[in-house]
Amino acid sequence: MECRPGCGVCCIYISISSPIPGMPSGKPAGVRCIQLLDDFTCGIFNDPSRPDVCSGFKPDIEFCGNSAEEAKKTAEWLMGK
Repeated sequence: MECRPGCGVCCIYISISSPIPGMPSGKPAGVRCIQLLDDFTCGIFNDPSRPDVCSGFKPDIEFCGNSAEEAKKTAEWLMGK
């Protein structure tokens, strides 16, 4: 499985309390993960250091949509915003 380019939902919109390489305290919701690449893919997607919570999100068209903007709308809907 590969990270879906143009999404970035799990790297921006969710809160991650476990350590992330480069972010030892995790990150709050809405903060861009240091591991998010310019194409909105995860730089550590297949790395064992990737937090388990991140692995719970699957790069699926229903979640990511066709663009970062569609992904953002889905994340906001899920969060009740």
